[in-house]
Amino acid sequence: MRGIPTAPLFLGLAGVIPFIWGALTYLNDDLHSWGTQMFGSRFVGPYVQLFYGSVILSFMSGVLWGYATKTSGGKAATCYVLSVLPALWAFVKTGGGPVSAGINLMYGFAGVLVLDAIFAYWQLTPTWWLRLRVTLTAIVLACLAVGVYL
Repeated sequence: MRGIPTAPLFLGLAGVIPFIWGALTYLNDDLHSWGTQMFGSRFVGPYVQLFYGSVILSFMSGVLWGYATKTSGGKAATCYVLSVLPALWAFVKTGGGPVSAGINLMYGFAGVLVLDAIFAYWQLTPTWWLRLRVTLTAIVLACLAVGVYL
């Protein structure tokens, strides 16, 4: 994680805690019961992952929108269109039950990583951005896979 500023690194890692927590409470019944008692049923298992995942996909749209402001003309228009796709994906594709929503979130996060790579290729992101996003996306996909495939 060399070269990634401390604040984005720690905030990014903190941002995956709900995904990790969701996977752990999915895998451990005692932790699930404790979490339900302490925080409520929305904050354990796949439920926390799905709701939070939708929020984060929408947040990533905002991040990409910010990067789109660094360009102009036709490229700016393309970037603005691309930047709204994660939020639209989350809105349209996260219904229909926890497994299908989890699969669709996995596709959404993989898609955001592709958009991150495009924006990085166009030199609209900080040089460390893609390294951070690959790491965070790998963690998110692994955690979502727990709810989808186990």
